[in-house]
Amino acid sequence: MNHLVLKYRKLLEDARAIAALAESEDRGFTEEEKTRVANILEDAKKVKGDIEISEQLSQLSLPDEAPQKKQQFKGSIANTLLDDPAYKAWYKSIAPNGVIPESKKGLTSPTIDIKGGIGLWKKDLITGAADDSAGAFVVPQDTGIYEPLGRYPTVLRDLISVRQTSSDLVEFVRQVTQVSQAAPTAEANVTEITGYTGEISGEKPEGAMTFERVQEPVKTIAVWVPATKRALSDAAQIRGIIDQELRDDLADELENQMFNGNGVGENFTGLANHAGTLLEQYANSILQTTRKAITNLKVNGKTRPTAWVFNPADYETVELLQDGQNRYYFGGPMNSGPTRLWGIPVVESHHVAEGSAWLGNWSKAVLWDREQATISVSDSHSDFFIRNMVAILGEMRAAFGLIRPSAFIEVELS
Repeated sequence: MNHLVLKYRKLLEDARAIAALAESEDRGFTEEEKTRVANILEDAKKVKGDIEISEQLSQLSLPDEAPQKKQQFKGSIANTLLDDPAYKAWYKSIAPNGVIPESKKGLTSPTIDIKGGIGLWKKDLITGAADDSAGAFVVPQDTGIYEPLGRYPTVLRDLISVRQTSSDLVEFVRQVTQVSQAAPTAEANVTEITGYTGEISGEKPEGAMTFERVQEPVKTIAVWVPATKRALSDAAQIRGIIDQELRDDLADELENQMFNGNGVGENFTGLANHAGTLLEQYANSILQTTRKAITNLKVNGKTRPTAWVFNPADYETVELLQDGQNRYYFGGPMNSGPTRLWGIPVVESHHVAEGSAWLGNWSKAVLWDREQATISVSDSHSDFFIRNMVAILGEMRAAFGLIRPSAFIEVELS
């Protein structure tokens, strides 16, 4: 029996070695490893059964041995055999003294019925946990749920003016200086000025104003991803996921360009890099600085602000401000009212650089849509045609400009 035990141990060691290799490489089983492990465990099962049978047969006792020795075989093949009346009668006929003579040859015992297949015909319990038992029929439920990583919300397009264009270049007229010569004027008392004291010409002051033509070129924002035709055919959901991802990425980059574009190459000239905007430097505290910014915009920008735009981290600092008695200025965590600072609505954008906020009349910023976000598919890229691959392209074309830069003020928060 020792060789069976050694064989059984060797099989288990082989299975453990395969599992240890997969664990060391931080991965699951390959298909080949799954097959090998399943075959090893099946062989181990058989060897284990042989060991059990061998142990039972090696402990068979004679009919006249002490009852306490037979008791340990209760329910086993050996006990069933030794307790059978036909077997007892046969054994007594060939061994009256309990010993079978060496002269007895070709002995054949009577057939013994082993009820229920005790021991020798024992079957393994069917369980739902094992892959080689009922667990093989358990199929995971596909919920159909897909959860993307998520993106920062975009807000600027909802604040500014959005118009359409059918050209690659938009142009508008901006006033540079305005009429400022108005003055009180007395009525004329002479028809011709001669230079005598007391003469009033009644001449009205002449006004003057200047303008400039401003051009903003249409720029293209684009992104594409490769995919196989089979993936698009076999997984119907993936096409919609790809389309939405491309559209979301275009919207995210558009907001980034409108805030931070440096105007170089195909970049927009964003708000942070546009000439002519106002600046409010930090003074004593965030609350004082932001209030001064409102006055600055009204006086020097000659407009009324429509909204603040904060980076979320900076507006968190604002909302956590407390007075000398540790009371929140803005109502604290239980405040359910609209988000406002000095009565002006507040929105948050991750594309505003930390450390500063923007206040403005946002109708004075314009986005001209030349071509709204579109999705197109082609196999003409590189060698995609012979590889059954396609390029899925998302792109949009637009122009952005500030028709009045002084309607916006950058506010330093520290």
